[in-house]
Parts: sequence; C-alpha cells; structure tokens
Amino acid sequence: MPRHLHATRGSRRLPALLAAGLVLVLIVVAGVWIFGRSGTTAGPATAASSPSAGAGSRTATPTPSPSATATPGATRVPASSLDGLVPDFKLPPIENGLAPVLTKIPTEQKVVFLTIDDGAVKRSSDVALLAKYGYRASLFLANAFIAPDPAFFKQYTAGGSLVEDHSMTHNLGFINLGYEAQKAEICQMADFEEKEYGRRPVFFRPPGGPYTESVQRAVAACGLKAIIDWEAKANAGGMQYQVGDKLRPGEIVLMHFRPEFAQDLGAFAAAQKAAGLKVVLLEDYLGVK
Repeated sequence: MPRHLHATRGSRRLPALLAAGLVLVLIVVAGVWIFGRSGTTAGPATAASSPSAGAGSRTATPTPSPSATATPGATRVPASSLDGLVPDFKLPPIENGLAPVLTKIPTEQKVVFLTIDDGAVKRSSDVALLAKYGYRASLFLANAFIAPDPAFFKQYTAGGSLVEDHSMTHNLGFINLGYEAQKAEICQMADFEEKEYGRRPVFFRPPGGPYTESVQRAVAACGLKAIIDWEAKANAGGMQYQVGDKLRPGEIVLMHFRPEFAQDLGAFAAAQKAAGLKVVLLEDYLGVK
C-alpha cells in the first residue's frame, strides 16, 4: 500500500477515535457523578434509620418514667388503721416519774394489736407477706440485731408499721442493770431510731419482758410514754396464751423476726379471724403516733 494512502486513512480515523474517547470519558465521568450522588443519598437514609432502630430497642425495654417509678404511691397507705373506729381507752399518763405498763388494752372493742420484736431476720418476702395480710405492726427493734442494715426496716414503715424501742444490746438481764445503764440502753436506742427513721419511739419493751420501777423510771426519763408487754404470742407456728385459749379483744400479741415468720404470721391470722378481731396499730389506737 502506498504511504500516502495509509497516512490519509489514518488521518481520517483520528477524529473518530477522538470522538469515541471523548464519549468514553464522558460516560466514566457521568458514572462517577451518578455513583457519588447515590452514595450521598444513601448516607442520610442510613443515619435516619438509626433513631428508628433505637426507638425500637427503647420500646422493648422501656426506661421507667417518674410516674412509673412512683407506682407505690398508687396504693397509698391510709393515715390510720382505725378505719373510723373511735377508741374507748386512753393511755395512762406518766405518774411520779414512772411510765405506765400495758400487757393488754382493757377494751371490749373487737381489736387486736400485733407487735414484732428484735429484727434478727431481714427478708423482703416477710415485708410482702405482712402487706398481703394488710397488717400494720409495732416493731420493737434492738440495735444488736439491726445494726448491720437498719435501713431494711424502712420497707415496713413504708407500709404503715412503726418502729419502737427494744434497747441497744438486748441484754436479757436488763432488770439487773443499774438505773444509769438501763437509761443509757433506752435513750441511746431512742436517739438512734429517731435519727434513722425520722420518728422518736414512744414505747419500750424490755428484753424478755421483765421490768422494775427502775425500768419504768428510765423509760420516762428518755421521753417514752409506756412499757408494752404481752399476754399472747405467735411462736413456732402456733399461738400461746397466758390467759384463756384464744385471742381476746384488746390483746397485745408478740411475734419475732425469725425464720418461721410466715408460719407465725399465719397462726396469728387464723386466730385473729377466728376471734373476729380487727388488727389495729397500737399507736393509732392510743393516739401516740
């Protein structure tokens, strides 16, 4: 082939090649632009989907709102356990520096009073059980038993029960202590309970129950209003009576925070219902909350 013919055909092809190359470049640029646009669009879509997923997880495990946290307020404890009852007995005053002693309330009204001592066993199941029965009790706590976790008993006070004084050390030889030692045991526990629970106790129960005039005097000196003993007891899953064989109106019943709490409470409930008595908080009845 002549050289001039070959060169002529090459110059004819050059514009076509340039045009094809330009088209190819434009196609590549257009593809990059389109891809970039679609990538930019996909970004916000992905970001927008995150709150949606987050909302889904919050729905599955909701965070409690203040109103949900305040559920206990929905079952508010009434201010008094008397439920319209007008007591027919008044607490005797302190006379000659001696606090009065009550082992039973002298009344024919169909009431009974539950008291629970010591505080050795601390179980939320017992708190729930007392609430299930709808009972309020006077809790005679001793520091020797509750010191590791005194705040636990706020679960009971939240349900309307009240904390009373049962001494610091629960010395079963309490009546053999000197007056100053007795007074220190009572006053220090009263101070402790006032600080811990926001209310100063009004009643004292001597460890084991025995008392003397010295104890009565120490109780009065500490600003408490009475010594509270008992004539009936829920113990070892049954009822024990100092007088008769059933609960009487005005009975003060002793129980303890022990492993058999549920059985003892059940025995008390059965006796209370059999006697047709209403469980009333002793402090409500005597008007000394």
